[in-house]
Amino acid sequence: MNNTEFYDRLGVSKNASQDEIKKAYRKLSKKYHPDINKEPGAEEKYKEVQEAYETLSDEQKRAAYDQYGAAGANGGFGGFGGGAGGFGGFDGAGFGGFEDIFSSFFGGGGSRNPNAPRQGDDLQYRVNLKFEEAIFGTEKEVKYHREASCRTCDGTGAKPGTSPVTCGRCHGSGVINVDTQTPLGMMRRQVTCDVCHGRGKEVKDPCTTCHGTGHEKQAHSVSVKIPAGVETGQQIRLSGQGEAGFNGGPYGDLYVVVNVEPSDKFERDGSTIYYKLNLNVVQAALGDTVHVPTVHGDVDLVIPEGTQTGKKFRLRGKGAPSLRGGSVGDQYVTVNVVTPTGLNDKQKEALRAFAEAGDIKVSPKKKGFFDKVKDALDDL
Repeated sequence: MNNTEFYDRLGVSKNASQDEIKKAYRKLSKKYHPDINKEPGAEEKYKEVQEAYETLSDEQKRAAYDQYGAAGANGGFGGFGGGAGGFGGFDGAGFGGFEDIFSSFFGGGGSRNPNAPRQGDDLQYRVNLKFEEAIFGTEKEVKYHREASCRTCDGTGAKPGTSPVTCGRCHGSGVINVDTQTPLGMMRRQVTCDVCHGRGKEVKDPCTTCHGTGHEKQAHSVSVKIPAGVETGQQIRLSGQGEAGFNGGPYGDLYVVVNVEPSDKFERDGSTIYYKLNLNVVQAALGDTVHVPTVHGDVDLVIPEGTQTGKKFRLRGKGAPSLRGGSVGDQYVTVNVVTPTGLNDKQKEALRAFAEAGDIKVSPKKKGFFDKVKDALDDL
């Protein structure tokens, strides 16, 4: 099966390495992030890039995708999805196993118990971090609304003092048989019970708070520890902070998606930080010692004489910490030599003397009347 759509979204080949996939994702997620790109369709492109990366960055899901497509990557062919939480994609919860597929076409074949506990739905929350917060880690309180177990009926859906009863139509199975006349004869199939809606139990006297659902919308807050070194698009899984389960099942999970605001000083690529240092021609020519900002504080950097634009200096250990711990990246300082403007007569004379001493021939254009008028207007 030729499954290349996710690779196409990231602009990489099917044989791309994990580093190539990661670099492509970083570039595209920054390009289409809805907090940065306000153009129509940018948010949808961002979601598509996110979906592709969540699959291809996980070796197990990638293998399933290459073989079966998106359904396989999401657990649709026998359980590729489930796993530990933390950073990366969502746990798979696809179509189930072969019995579910068989049942959807022919009925029966290992139907599930409708009264069995089921986990609640997962939720997603986006948290914005300042550049430095992502570098060093922080703690954030997130507030949101979720479907929680009803406090009045304790999630049963029945009025206090009463209890749900076995559905009289499906007798607790959650499904009923429907006979249909076809040219080949009578065909029987199973459908969800129209009385209990597949739950197997009927609420005769509904709770006045949740109206028989067992759930109610509640405000909820939770403290999230953001580890040092996180980047835009990464997720933190908080177990049990999603929506309430069914039939006494556990709560779903909350996935906190990180968005890191750009810095006005630095650029970052993983654990490496980049900084552009502007120098005047005198500093570059004669050398100097300058103060350079880093996320860890200012440091002194010795600029040797004759430094050219584009020269890079490495500051070891002044980058971002590795998300996996144990190491800190470096900061690279790139020099940009700035040509001075608006020179006074004394400065011009010094430069002429410099040119003469170095036998440098220069023929500057003499300003005409209109050039002088323009300069005068610019000075107003």
